[in-house]
Amino acid sequence: MIIVRICMNVIPEKQKELVQTLLSVMGSMQKEQGCLSYSLFCTIEDNNLLNLLVEWQTRKHLDHHLRSKMFGVLLGTKSLLNEPHAIHIYTVHRSEGMEAVHTARGKERNRA
Repeated sequence: MIIVRICMNVIPEKQKELVQTLLSVMGSMQKEQGCLSYSLFCTIEDNNLLNLLVEWQTRKHLDHHLRSKMFGVLLGTKSLLNEPHAIHIYTVHRSEGMEAVHTARGKERNRA
C-alpha cells in the first residue's frame, strides 16, 4: 500500500476556493483504479493547514494518478497557498490493527 499526504498552507481568504477545488477532484479520484481511500482534513491548531491523505493499492496506481489531469489540477492550486505543497509518499510494507494494541497492552486489554 502507498500512502500520500499532501500538506497545504492555504491563504485564509482562498480557503473556500481551494476546498471546492479539492472536493471536485476527490470525487473523481475515488473512481480511479487502485484508490483505496481519501480524506481531507485540517489541523486542530490552524484550519488553514489542510491535509489530503490518499491510500493507493500499488505504486503503479499512484504513478498513473500523478500523471493525470486531475493531479495537475491539484498542483495548479499553488496560487492559493502561502507556500508550495508539501508532498510525502510513504510505502507501507506491513500494517497492523487492534491485535497489536492488545498484544502491547497485555492483560490490560480486558479493562479497556
